[in-house]
Amino acid sequence: MSHFMQPELSRSSRTGLVCGALTLLSIASALVADSARAHGEWHGQIKTFATFPASPGFPEGIAVDGNRVFVSGPATFGTAGRGPSKIFVHDRDSKVLKGTITVAGEALGAEHALSCIAVDGQGRVYALSTQLGLLRFTKTGHGYVQETYGAPLPDLPACVAAAPGEACSPTPFEVPPLPNDIVFDEEGYAYVTDSFQATIFRYAPGGGAPQIWFQSQALSGGGPLPFGANGIRLDPLREHVYVSVTFSLSDPSLGSIYRLPLVDAPEEADLERVHDYTAGEAPDGFAFGKSGKLYVTLAAANAISVLDEHGVEETRIESSPGDEMPLDAPANVAFNDSAKMLLIVNHALLSGDPDHFGVLRVWVGDKADPLEKPWLP
Repeated sequence: MSHFMQPELSRSSRTGLVCGALTLLSIASALVADSARAHGEWHGQIKTFATFPASPGFPEGIAVDGNRVFVSGPATFGTAGRGPSKIFVHDRDSKVLKGTITVAGEALGAEHALSCIAVDGQGRVYALSTQLGLLRFTKTGHGYVQETYGAPLPDLPACVAAAPGEACSPTPFEVPPLPNDIVFDEEGYAYVTDSFQATIFRYAPGGGAPQIWFQSQALSGGGPLPFGANGIRLDPLREHVYVSVTFSLSDPSLGSIYRLPLVDAPEEADLERVHDYTAGEAPDGFAFGKSGKLYVTLAAANAISVLDEHGVEETRIESSPGDEMPLDAPANVAFNDSAKMLLIVNHALLSGDPDHFGVLRVWVGDKADPLEKPWLP
């Protein structure tokens, strides 16, 4: 009876097998850790990226450009008699405050606010001012030079009282404009939501006067805080514009994510509902991940809702008792791609707690679907 003899392994072969086993173990451990973090099982995963000063307070806008993170505010009411609006510039990796952009020219004795921001291909920052319109800031030396890029949104009459052929708002009564969020397409058009006038405006490349791009009563807000059209982004294929409605006019407990085809003149019939939030949770800003997932801030639920590519909610990111700063009316999100982190602007609009003004970070194992940053005149 013959026997098959096992050859003796050399020392180098044994060492190679051990090293290979350790490498596989290391990879497996990393995958387990990634899986745990992705499912919200990583203890203390929500951390503070940066605080936001009580003056101006109420941060809302966020944009990431290279290693710079821009955060803007205040986005609130009751600002008459308070200081100017500002944009704070942080280092993406060290989190250190690198500079402050102070808005010039606001009539500080009247209501003034700065909502959301965007960045172009030259690294210039665009900010929506309720008073001054669409502003542009260009880095020059150690500071930023401010200019007016686009005129303020027009105050439209309600269509029920407008003259035939007059530009109007499909809201049931007249309300002032409230510019909220902004996104660029690859051709350089800037799309801006008007939360009170149920309108999405569009600025042509180079700025100037805003033009009505789409209107619908479905974008009207209802309830004591009648925020309708709110966040806005393009989908990863650049085929649709997605927009959130925070409180529906027909049912203020209902908030929705809609989408429209990215064409010059979408029609009412083109508006599609992607997802509904039915418990007064108040969807606000959002961002697409490279994975195709949509990360939606829920301002009233103090959570981030994660939708899959079909608009189905996969999970939620929520605070835990050990968090350094709790989620408090999160308003907008952006990605720190270098760490696969989601950056969350803590607006704290309802609580007004200055200790909650800031930007939080949470590991999601995803990167950004890159926003369009067109080269503009």
